[in-house]
Amino acid sequence: MVQTGFLYLKEGLKHDTGPMHPECPARLDAIATAFADAGLDPPAIEPVAADREDLLRVHAEEHVALIEETCAAGSAYADPDTAMVPASWDAALLAAGGAIEACRAVAEGELANAFCAVRPPGHHAEHGHAMGFCLFNNVAIAAKWLRAEAGVTKVAILDWDVHHGNGTQQAFYGDPTVYFASIHQHPLYPGTGRADERGAANTVLNVPMPPGSGSEDWLAAIDGKILPELERFDPGFLLISSGFDAHRLDPLASQQLESEVFGEMTRRVRGIAGGKVVSLLEGGYHLRALGESAVAHFRALQGA
Repeated sequence: MVQTGFLYLKEGLKHDTGPMHPECPARLDAIATAFADAGLDPPAIEPVAADREDLLRVHAEEHVALIEETCAAGSAYADPDTAMVPASWDAALLAAGGAIEACRAVAEGELANAFCAVRPPGHHAEHGHAMGFCLFNNVAIAAKWLRAEAGVTKVAILDWDVHHGNGTQQAFYGDPTVYFASIHQHPLYPGTGRADERGAANTVLNVPMPPGSGSEDWLAAIDGKILPELERFDPGFLLISSGFDAHRLDPLASQQLESEVFGEMTRRVRGIAGGKVVSLLEGGYHLRALGESAVAHFRALQGA
């Protein structure tokens, strides 16, 4: 039986963001512990580092060079929230390349679908700079690879991180072959993601949620706004930027979702693209809530 794959990026533990930083190595430990406690033992995906060509489909050469130099030197980056150490370079390449490897395995039928617990996250990283804890845009790199190397005609990206995926929107704002749908708190960092931002080809859908929105509000938005658009677009592959920071316990936002809602949202969309779905970890900063939500999400990918 073809199963749901799991990529746990142990190299991401070496991406040291410093004391008190919310995007910390303990996030991966929290997911691993929650999976073990839940008795989940899925087939493992072994990551392969992204190469320069993969990165340059999304990012400027100058950006890639600057991240490599900054990591090597362990020096400060222009965005003080986006920390790097020498090990961050390998972690970032494996996060992006791991996303590609998961897509390859699903596209070729080795896996039914997959969840990738990777860090650093990616959806804030823009063409020319890193920001918001993100070095390279993992989901955009995976989408570009699917288009260029896997022969997928149309790709959809659903971003339910509580912060708008500005970098992903930028990457595909004028691209009619990639549909980007985002549900997020607004106003909130990074300030983008208004409902009137629809893209040059009307293939961007932003669903801003006011502070204090709850589980039923999010499910209604998925059912009434996002799901019909994804079905209309009829993609050959669905990528999910799966942040878990809309949880009611998360310290960086003020949404009111329970852990199981991430499973419910997954059930709503797991049939898109004939079930060819790869999900990538973005945010989620309350460790217990992160683990519980990731388990709910993974079980829903499995069909539970």
